[in-house]
Amino acid sequence: MIRSMTGYGRAVQTVEGMTVTVEIKSVNHRFFEFSPKVYRTYSFLEDKLKTYLQQYISRGKVDCFVQIETDADDDSTVEINRSLASGYMRAIDELCAAYGLEKGNSVELLTSHPDIFSVRKTPADEETVWNRVRPVVQEAAEAFIAMRETEGQKLKADVLSRADSILEAVSFIETRSPETVRLYNEKLKARIRELLEDAPVDEQRLLTEAAIFADKIAVAEETVRLRSHIDQLRTMFESGEPIGRKLDFLVQEINREANTIGSKGSDIEIARKVIDIKAEVEKIREQIQNIE
Repeated sequence: MIRSMTGYGRAVQTVEGMTVTVEIKSVNHRFFEFSPKVYRTYSFLEDKLKTYLQQYISRGKVDCFVQIETDADDDSTVEINRSLASGYMRAIDELCAAYGLEKGNSVELLTSHPDIFSVRKTPADEETVWNRVRPVVQEAAEAFIAMRETEGQKLKADVLSRADSILEAVSFIETRSPETVRLYNEKLKARIRELLEDAPVDEQRLLTEAAIFADKIAVAEETVRLRSHIDQLRTMFESGEPIGRKLDFLVQEINREANTIGSKGSDIEIARKVIDIKAEVEKIREQIQNIE
């Protein structure tokens, strides 16, 4: 199914005292660019997240935010720097002895020095954490992909509608092109009769001139290729594979054929249709920039 490169998905789950929040969002990019936002404590998740999400995403600039909250009692311990505490106690004893001071509440004095205590996080077991985070990532990814597919269907409908408009213009050009040869032939005859007055007209020469003109403005090859390109575009949309880059190349080819037709034609009606084709091609080009 066709997917847009713009998407968003979010999921929250609590498993065994661990609350995990995952948000995934993306915008256009030529390649797959992954930017994880994870607490340093869980930085080991970054590679796992990238590998996992690459199963779902082939192109786009992807931001993935992972927030993990756990019970403080489970993953934190308070440690005492005993040598530093002993140093403080000796200094307090010396100070009291030197100036005849009462020691007072030593515990209170010690707790006023935060450098004696340190809070240490219990190292997380990587596989355990990943096993809890993965189902949340999957849920967020499914919501993310669903949004991308919804947007992709809208893009597909718009591009195919514009492709139909291009085919209508091609049909007009195919019908109009032979008519321009006939009109040219008639104008040429009229002009020659006007110049030669009653002198006989060389019909063979007229036919030769008309043939040269017809060959000069012939666009049959270009219109055939245009139809082939539109057929290929439709086939791509049904392939179910990432097609953004291929579409970009194909649109360049469609635009090239339109330019060739425009350079050959001298008929104002055909010129207008070429402008219409190029306008639709430009709109298609804008839309496919957002297709994965």
